[in-house]
Amino acid sequence: MRKEECFYLGKIAKKFSYKGEVLVYLDTDEPELYENMESVFVEINKDLVPFFIENSALHKNDFLRVKFEDIDNEEQADEILGCELYLPLSFLPKLEGNQFYYHEVIGFEIEDQRLGVVGKIVSVNDSTAQPLFEVLNGTVEILIPMIDQFLVKIDRDNKKVVMNLPEGLVEMYL
Repeated sequence: MRKEECFYLGKIAKKFSYKGEVLVYLDTDEPELYENMESVFVEINKDLVPFFIENSALHKNDFLRVKFEDIDNEEQADEILGCELYLPLSFLPKLEGNQFYYHEVIGFEIEDQRLGVVGKIVSVNDSTAQPLFEVLNGTVEILIPMIDQFLVKIDRDNKKVVMNLPEGLVEMYL
């Protein structure tokens, strides 16, 4: 399994017991969706390695207490501390309407109701306070804030994000 075919689920945060149990921080709004998984991919030395889960239970909101097969003591648990966990993209719940996953809209066109097609989404920058669509118009990169009030429609059939952008936002880049 390649990392591009997966989504980031969380990180092994700390040990929980002397029997090798660990606490996994789940980076999700719905941790209960991941309570009964059979396996996950653990990133070890830049490779995704499948780990099978003996049992797991939610622990204090965003954590999942996990007992992996073949991790039976503290020393073995130490070896995977800090490792990131991934699941295949197919495990993501389907979103409808104007909800979307960032990876899902890469390659979609941005269409403004006033200006028409603005460009193609090449990536999403979520490292800022406000996530941004990074849009390519020819050779010019345009940064468009992902604000609900600007978003009109996610058109999955035609691979478009229809927006009602404020006057001047796109023009200042062109």
